[in-house]
Amino acid sequence: MRIRSLIVLPLALAALAACDPEIGGRIDGTEASFGNATMNNTMIQSGDKSYVIDLTQRFAAEVPAMVTFAFNSAALDGSAQAALRKQADFIRQFPELRFRVYGHTDLVGSHAYNKALGMRRAQAVVSYLATQGVSRSRLEAVASFGKTQPLVLTQGPEQRNRRTVTEVSGFVANHPTVLNGKYAEVIFREYVASATPEHGFAAQSTEGSSE
Repeated sequence: MRIRSLIVLPLALAALAACDPEIGGRIDGTEASFGNATMNNTMIQSGDKSYVIDLTQRFAAEVPAMVTFAFNSAALDGSAQAALRKQADFIRQFPELRFRVYGHTDLVGSHAYNKALGMRRAQAVVSYLATQGVSRSRLEAVASFGKTQPLVLTQGPEQRNRRTVTEVSGFVANHPTVLNGKYAEVIFREYVASATPEHGFAAQSTEGSSE
């Protein structure tokens, strides 16, 4: 009976994720995750996965997790940079966490072109967060959904589809808090919304390549 429950749980999670309107806003959003059944089961049993989901939901509730882009562009405008500065404030206050940035496009253009464009957008976000004092070792821009997961189903240009979504992807493996199993301390740590970059961090503009 226990073996059956371990098999059914990942399937149930996948079914729930398929119903999520913000498909880029879920844990393990890449196809590659389906090959990690042992890892997923271990994380669920240890509690790691539920902690990551809780922290992703908290991150999205407290700071803007999504930024949008102009048509056919990976350049970060002023509003995107302002949102990313808030993301960086949060990320710096939780050094135990790793984050992943998913790049998306609208439905205009070929799949291959849009997948590359989505990746450039994710990389632009990672680069900008790095200028705000976030270590690149805690940031991943390895997943691009291209035009396969639109928020708005339209064949025309749609800004809400031209976006990146930043999520909590896991814990820093060798961080002392994680090694001591103090996950609750991380989850319930207060986020100070007025946090400012430490002295010396340059709030400079970093834009991705546009076509």
